[in-house]
Amino acid sequence: MLRLPYFLQHHRNLGVQHFLFVDNGSDDATTEFLAAQPDVSLWTTGASYRLSRFGMDWLTWLQVRYGDGHWCLTLDADELFIYPHHDTRSIRALAAQLDRIGARSFGTMMLDLYPKGRLDQQVYQPGDDPTDILEWFDSGNYIVQRQEPAGNLWIQGGPRARVFFADNPRRAPTLNKTPLVKWSRRYAYVSSTHSMLPPRLNRVYDTSGGERISGILLHTKFLHTAVARSREEKSRRQHFGNPADFDAYYDHVAAAPDLWTEHSSRLLGWRQLEAMGLMSRGGWV
Repeated sequence: MLRLPYFLQHHRNLGVQHFLFVDNGSDDATTEFLAAQPDVSLWTTGASYRLSRFGMDWLTWLQVRYGDGHWCLTLDADELFIYPHHDTRSIRALAAQLDRIGARSFGTMMLDLYPKGRLDQQVYQPGDDPTDILEWFDSGNYIVQRQEPAGNLWIQGGPRARVFFADNPRRAPTLNKTPLVKWSRRYAYVSSTHSMLPPRLNRVYDTSGGERISGILLHTKFLHTAVARSREEKSRRQHFGNPADFDAYYDHVAAAPDLWTEHSSRLLGWRQLEAMGLMSRGGWV
């Protein structure tokens, strides 16, 4: 509920016309808030997030039922979608460009944002722009490899690899996602939105020397609530993979560390991210 007012505002401003939400047993007035929104369709379930392939079974069913033939954007509530020219061109313009170049999927990197100072020092208020607090990011410590047989890129790095998985960065969370897809009933997400079937949908970056258009998911996980949420997530044991592998990570976040360093970059806008090579306009000018 903390993030939803701004999440909706941001994506409405991009031109998203309708939202399909799955509420998995929330107890913070999320259900009531979403049910009152005129552009939201809401499903609720108390079933296991982990046993539903971490929610993918729920979302894929909705996409099969309602998304066939449409450009569908699949996000978590702590992700804000941005793309080249998002400040002046609607998501429909982006979809039209992707149609023109024959693309069926659009790749992004999840960019972890964080404050300067301890995570619990600045209190976020619902409806505010979270990037007013989460102003900083890591610009260059990323590892990229291609996974076979799916053919998707596997991106790791950022503050979570630097701080929480410094001894073994290959265990750090995955940052590549393919959230925007012109959906077909024949498609399915395999591992969250990190990889898809059929495999050709995963080839969202040019590996032959050119560039394909790509975007960013601004990840707002590290608001002040991350401290308490980490204790909760550790006890719930719903994390992807082996939950015990993330116990030390949750303990570290619960200690409210300061993720900022003198090498941190202040977020200025999409053109800055493009100049750093974290996203690309491709041929869209």
